[in-house]
Amino acid sequence: QVQLVESGGGLVQAGDSLRLSCAASGPSGLTFSSYAMGWFRQAPGKEREFVAGITWRAGATRYADFVKGRFTISRDNAKNIVYLQMNSLKPEETAVYYCAARVGLGLYDEYASWGHWGQGTQVTVSS
Repeated sequence: QVQLVESGGGLVQAGDSLRLSCAASGPSGLTFSSYAMGWFRQAPGKEREFVAGITWRAGATRYADFVKGRFTISRDNAKNIVYLQMNSLKPEETAVYYCAARVGLGLYDEYASWGHWGQGTQVTVSS
């Protein structure tokens, strides 16, 4: 069973930065080299949307257009942690941010394509 635990959310002001972390773990012997990792977010009353993704082995990345140039996804292979550095945050980006994982190299927008999810971490951006 893959487990994903997010941390790093909080309350910030517009224009501030925040770094989210996702610690990934699994059964003994499981390696994440064949996995892709992603960050999604869901605001109240809205659908869950793709934010960024990264392949664990090669570090290939993909971003939603609305975060390009402001957010950076990265991973620490030794620690099994995926990060999302968020800069220049906007009030409309207030949401619960979720870490996701899937077997394979695809970095898909559709949340149904991702098989494992964390519990989410709240990010609130005040104006």
